[in-house]
Amino acid sequence: MTANPPLGIDGESIHEMFSSHQGITYNDFNILPGYIDFPVGAVCLETQLTRGIKLKAPLVSSPMDTVTEAEMAIAMALHGGIGIIHGNFPTPEGQAAEVLKVKRYKQGFISNPKCIKPSDTVKDLMMIKAKHGFTGTPVTENGHPGGKLIGLVTSRDVDFIPESRYVTTLIQDVMVPRDKLMTGHEKIALKEAYEILELEKKGKLPIVDSDDHLVSLIARTDLKKAREFPLSTYDEKGQLRVGAAISTRENSKESVSLLAQAGVDLIVIDSSNGSSMYQVEMLQHIKSKHPEIQVIGGNVVTQAQAKLLIDAGADGLRIGMGSGSICITQEIMAVGRAQGTAVYQVARYSRSRGVPVIADGGIRDVGYITKALALGASAVMMGGLLAGTTEAPGEYFWGANGVRLKKYRGMGSLDAMEAHVTSQDRYFTSEADQIKVAQGVSATMRDRGSIHKFVPYLIRGVQHGFQDVGIRSLSLLHEKVENGVVRFERRSPNAQLEGGVHSLHSYDKRLY
Repeated sequence: MTANPPLGIDGESIHEMFSSHQGITYNDFNILPGYIDFPVGAVCLETQLTRGIKLKAPLVSSPMDTVTEAEMAIAMALHGGIGIIHGNFPTPEGQAAEVLKVKRYKQGFISNPKCIKPSDTVKDLMMIKAKHGFTGTPVTENGHPGGKLIGLVTSRDVDFIPESRYVTTLIQDVMVPRDKLMTGHEKIALKEAYEILELEKKGKLPIVDSDDHLVSLIARTDLKKAREFPLSTYDEKGQLRVGAAISTRENSKESVSLLAQAGVDLIVIDSSNGSSMYQVEMLQHIKSKHPEIQVIGGNVVTQAQAKLLIDAGADGLRIGMGSGSICITQEIMAVGRAQGTAVYQVARYSRSRGVPVIADGGIRDVGYITKALALGASAVMMGGLLAGTTEAPGEYFWGANGVRLKKYRGMGSLDAMEAHVTSQDRYFTSEADQIKVAQGVSATMRDRGSIHKFVPYLIRGVQHGFQDVGIRSLSLLHEKVENGVVRFERRSPNAQLEGGVHSLHSYDKRLY
């Protein structure tokens, strides 16, 4: 009987793949498959975001003014990740208010419900329905949350009104008035609120304070959703975790104080090039004045940059320069680094110092998340991937070809720099500088639907990737990559084409 021939060595280790000192990125390689002996649901994606903060999912939303405000941050935290509130508000108080919204959020409680005035018309209500998809709307004196509750109007109140009378029919004439409404006090527990809704067979329960001002709203559908977030990221007080971005300017110290008062968990110092005396000074200031707050420094792409910020006290690092979909830094400045190489090199050094890293930029889809994690990242930061979602700031509009779109712009775009001083600060541009050099573009993104559907797809997709590699957890992936058990293979341009959709007349690419 002939003995089995010895196996050859497939692929190469991560260290061999990067030994050529050539800049490579996510699409330049694949991870080779391993042995599957566990179900996909057994994959654990828990990760260390900073020295002191853990996440149940390695996903972070970018601090961009077309990506992350309170609504996005709440959704990210509910699904195990975290959102970083951008710093492009007219005042520092505006940013701190967004952090407070996240901290005050309770599952099942809509903290900023869409309201309507009693003097508005049914047509106004229908416009709310067209934009937001619902008609169960509280009626307040001023038409805003925090106003005195006057009543509630739902679809059953307007279903039989002819469209011709929408403009002439006032909300006060069709709403359920306040004296006939069942409400809950602002200190009501979620369980008690649910029992009221079930017992009274109601769809909405307005929550008011002692002066009858609308504090929040509870919807039966949202109570059902509240059971669906087992990965939620909470702090020691039971509040959702949230981060915020600041610049390196002196006036950012005021922002830090306000953010600390609001209960922010971490601060991201937002610079295109993190290795500057300005960032080191700001980092040291935050750590000395607010040691309870975790600080992520960056952006960096080299080990020397990483060492500078770790030595200054950074609890985490953000990696990437010129790799984002709307970033043109490498093109205009001729400075930057291929994202795959940057993540590998910085993560390799930072791991030796016990500091987690975030891969920021170049994440086009779920497979890129898996690759970034395999290269050593503890989490990935996403901008363009989330910009078209319902929870991203901004309104949808229809493109010329009938596609539903949202605006998306780089923080180094002229639009962003002209609108906000903090965008200029990120790229070391003075407000008085008459010549501004853009390092980003303005764009549009297709509607991706709600984060509550999209992020679970991303998480499950990464779990499937881990299963195919034969790895049960993120910590184990880093270990097996480092010791060469997990193997890689670089791809030629033709291999990259082969790995995508090809040779078809037409196709429909539905991912989730």
